[in-house]
Amino acid sequence: PEETVTGSFASFIHAVRPEHLSKTVCHRSKRMILDSIGVGLVGSTTPVFDIALQYCRLYSPVAVSSVYGKPGVKLSPTLAAFTNGVATHSMDFDDTWHPATHPSGAVLPALLAASQMLPAGTKPNGMDFLLAFNVGLEVQGRLMHFSTEAHNIPRRFHPPSVVGTMGSAAATAKLLSLSMAQCTHALGIAASLAGAPMANAATQAKPLHIGNATRLGFEAALLAARGMEANPLILDEIPGCSGFSVFYSVYQPKALSTPSEQHEFLLEKQDIAFKRFPAHLGMHWVVDAALSVRNLFINYAGSFSPSLIRTIVLKIPVSKYINRPFPSSEHQARHSFQFNACAALLDGEMGLSSFAETSIHRQELRELLDKVVVEHPEDNVANFDKMYGEVALLLHSGDVLTGKCDTFYGHWRKPLSKESLLKKFRSNASHVLPEEKIETIITMVDNLENLSDSSQL
Repeated sequence: PEETVTGSFASFIHAVRPEHLSKTVCHRSKRMILDSIGVGLVGSTTPVFDIALQYCRLYSPVAVSSVYGKPGVKLSPTLAAFTNGVATHSMDFDDTWHPATHPSGAVLPALLAASQMLPAGTKPNGMDFLLAFNVGLEVQGRLMHFSTEAHNIPRRFHPPSVVGTMGSAAATAKLLSLSMAQCTHALGIAASLAGAPMANAATQAKPLHIGNATRLGFEAALLAARGMEANPLILDEIPGCSGFSVFYSVYQPKALSTPSEQHEFLLEKQDIAFKRFPAHLGMHWVVDAALSVRNLFINYAGSFSPSLIRTIVLKIPVSKYINRPFPSSEHQARHSFQFNACAALLDGEMGLSSFAETSIHRQELRELLDKVVVEHPEDNVANFDKMYGEVALLLHSGDVLTGKCDTFYGHWRKPLSKESLLKKFRSNASHVLPEEKIETIITMVDNLENLSDSSQL
């Protein structure tokens, strides 16, 4: 029934139309799509992607959907979605929303694969694709707003493995034009396929969370399309019987209104954060703070001289899985406040090469890490909308230099410019594509609403 929370979500997925997308939502979501493709392309150069691709090629008899960075290689649709999802998160370079999740990587690979799966004459156009993408974002955002716990950096479940699976199911259900009843069951099935523990952060298993979210949500929609049923109250709060509420200690669901002439998507009110370098979002605060204090140090001493530093004080939120004093792998380094602050101090910049093995194990970097002391001020909460990063250099001379960042460049309060976003995309895509194809993708995404066949993307 539509009066249930689950029914209201199914009704929204089924009823929302392209005209409900505002210019702002279209603009922001196209930026997300372009960035996500670029991140997936450079992610296709990583070892964890190679492992996922080798695995999927064992189980792909119907090869119709393309793989990032591998011209001529195709897999079955759901395995292509999985592989491309892994690529997207393989470097932790993908976009981040608030409440905290990585929304694009959990949705886009499923839609790309599904577009290629559909037979000629039934391919969705670019506007259908853009609408389905935004349905996937909207469902993720609405579900996260059901719990205050979701607003902070997570402790139990990795958010995209939870809401991302639901978003993928919703987006694919929309693209495949499922009935309202089928949309209901797709959400119910997806809930049984969702969830991954935070303990696998900073390991090669973490990119699987995005790969599984986009693949399993896709599979949930396909199963529902073939008649599989699930609990039609999966999103509702049922005393004594957990549905989607199992993922949150506090859960207060609200119905999603069926779109009338206008519908305000969450993306209209809450923009996205794009990362300038491939690491956990929290690292971007300490890096900008470190670069700020580095400039002060150079003005003070004439050059950056680590020998003049007695202690490096980091003031950061309490978040255990990104508080890593001495990371030993690239994935640990991407999740280490200490590493990112010290690497930025030493090099004056952060990029792909910052997380290479040769960079991580430098003696001069280890010497800086030995000087780090961590503090957790009470006003610095583990929340991407409220936290800050502060780096103080206590010098042997007795002087103290301090850099602080409460909004890094790329945060939703300080969005990347068009030029910066295109620079990031071109740099990422250039690892696997020639210039003419890179420019074709840019033009295609920029004019996505006019594309007659979205599988061309």
